[in-house]
Amino acid sequence: MTRIVHLSDLHFGYHRQELVGPLLDVVNRAQADLVVVTGDLTHRGRPGQFRQARDFLSRINAPVISTPGNHDVPLYNVPIRFLTPWTGYRQAIDSELAPVRQVGRVRVQAVNSVDPFSWQKGVIREGQIGRVIGGLDPLSMNIVALHHPLQQLPQVDKDLARRAPQALRRFEDAGAQIVLSGHLHLWAVQDLLTMGHSGILQIQAGTALCARPTDLRNEVSVLQIAGDDLLIERHVCPMPELRFQAPQILRFTRTGGRWRQMG
Repeated sequence: MTRIVHLSDLHFGYHRQELVGPLLDVVNRAQADLVVVTGDLTHRGRPGQFRQARDFLSRINAPVISTPGNHDVPLYNVPIRFLTPWTGYRQAIDSELAPVRQVGRVRVQAVNSVDPFSWQKGVIREGQIGRVIGGLDPLSMNIVALHHPLQQLPQVDKDLARRAPQALRRFEDAGAQIVLSGHLHLWAVQDLLTMGHSGILQIQAGTALCARPTDLRNEVSVLQIAGDDLLIERHVCPMPELRFQAPQILRFTRTGGRWRQMG
């Protein structure tokens, strides 16, 4: 069995400082084999915000991998965003923008979906798709982790990242089993499973710490993977509460190359 904690959209600089401790408690109590952070560690990609994010990550007991989100490159400093967009992230968080980790029979491949020239939309590059497909392990549960989702619920009015539909189809056809993403601050798993891609389970995280009132809640999820079975613990803290509620438990299994929810 392998335990993965999925965090996204921390937004240090516009975060709920009073929730940092409770969030760390949930993360560290999970005793995870790996913590995966799918972008937007900062709100505006500023040095002080990166220092806050780095301090937070240093307090996590488990190994951590992350990939940038669009908020991790400067929005208003256009020359820096176009010429050296990853300097702050590389210096404070990780020199790798798309790390790969193997933990037991689980393989996680990160993809940097940020496009500095189209700040919010994002892009999945052809070479990234090929790299992920070439790195799939047929003996492992293969997870792709990126900031921008590859598919969205009908009510979402943001544009998908460029090549997202092609990437989703090709990842699924090649045998990737799970996609972790963020960006929308909107939890989605079950409904996405009914939208034509049941071979790959898409887990879209809500925001872990952002203080934007319209998000309504902060959350973190714990994935427990055992063979072809997946249990998700979804820990939610409604705004403006300061405590994560007892987790919602979701169970999925993969048979015949297709995921289905159990019970």
